[in-house]
Amino acid sequence: MHLSRAKAAPSFDRAYYKRFYLDPRTAVSTRGEMRTRARLIAATTAHAGLPVRRVLELGCGTGMLRAALIRLLPRAQYVALEYSEYLCQRYGWERGSAEDYRASAPFDLVICYDVLQYLPAAAAQRAITNFSRLCRGVLYFAALTRHDYEHNCDRSRTDAAVHLRSARWYRARLGPHFHEAGLGFWLRRGAPLTLWELESL
Repeated sequence: MHLSRAKAAPSFDRAYYKRFYLDPRTAVSTRGEMRTRARLIAATTAHAGLPVRRVLELGCGTGMLRAALIRLLPRAQYVALEYSEYLCQRYGWERGSAEDYRASAPFDLVICYDVLQYLPAAAAQRAITNFSRLCRGVLYFAALTRHDYEHNCDRSRTDAAVHLRSARWYRARLGPHFHEAGLGFWLRRGAPLTLWELESL
């Protein structure tokens, strides 16, 4: 099945997060998976020679990745940005969107994990352009693609009310601003970071 346009937009309310994040019977990911992902992020930034002092997570959800990263990067200031009014009220996150968030200074590490598939193409494009303003070091980025939905994900645990695009679509828009390093990592072009030839795509 090909889904190029989203179904009815989710409300990102209590019921949504209970189903996809809080109920272990239906959650799309676990705390253990997020801890592993956090270790990967912290190790990759260290490998690239990036001192992480400022972190921005665009679409931090229930904060599972944030909790793990704060332990691994204890000296970093962590800004947790979330669009869901429900989550901001529950957890105290800063409310905003990936496409138009502004900061007084750029961040060493920007994370945008499973967010842009919820945005239509023009908004997703604006968000990627915004990444280039917000990130001065490493971007960790992932979004559900059409191929992943059709071949890789567990559809019983995956929200299908999204805009499914190809990986090529995202790469074409990230490429002018970032070097792809694999496993979801992108290094800001011009940043003084080491990217070995066989580590990049």
